[in-house]
Amino acid sequence: MLVLSRHRDESIMIGDEIVVTIVDIRGDKVRLGIDAPHAIPVHRQEVYEAIQRENRKAAQIQPSDTQDLGR
Repeated sequence: MLVLSRHRDESIMIGDEIVVTIVDIRGDKVRLGIDAPHAIPVHRQEVYEAIQRENRKAAQIQPSDTQDLGR
């Protein structure tokens, strides 16, 4: 893991297209602004993990699980 120190209004570049800017610092909370292309999804980790769980669950659906959907 790369650990960097930044002050408010300073940024970090990820590749050529993603900019992470420190927007605010209050106590032990840091607000980040993330500028990324629309094709790159940006989520909080807990949201990303929930999406992955739901995707895995959806991939396990059997054809018989959907037989009553049209009724």
